[in-house]
Amino acid sequence: MNQPASSGLDPMSRTIIEGDVIEVLRGIYDPEIPVSIYDMGLVYGVHVADDGHVRVEMTLTAPGCPVAVSLPIEVEEKVAKVKGVTGASVEIVWDPPWTPERMSEEARLELGLF
Repeated sequence: MNQPASSGLDPMSRTIIEGDVIEVLRGIYDPEIPVSIYDMGLVYGVHVADDGHVRVEMTLTAPGCPVAVSLPIEVEEKVAKVKGVTGASVEIVWDPPWTPERMSEEARLELGLF
């Protein structure tokens, strides 16, 4: 009897991977600011494909950010190590532009921005 071909990750697995990736992103910090890139609001989206590839859509605080080259590489490398992830890529986007309003309440408290 032929088994049907797998259509990729089931919704629960995708949700678990997405949550695990977000936890990793919460452990990555902009070296100039003591807040994670996730809580800073720099991550605009985490997209888990059927094949386990994860695309992180993110921005930087400014186009001339000193970590514009190194930070996306760090994100890709750390996300690629998450269980269930088959590969990772980072897409830097500038629209919508980052503003402090994108920061989590926790990040605002950490930085004393009320």
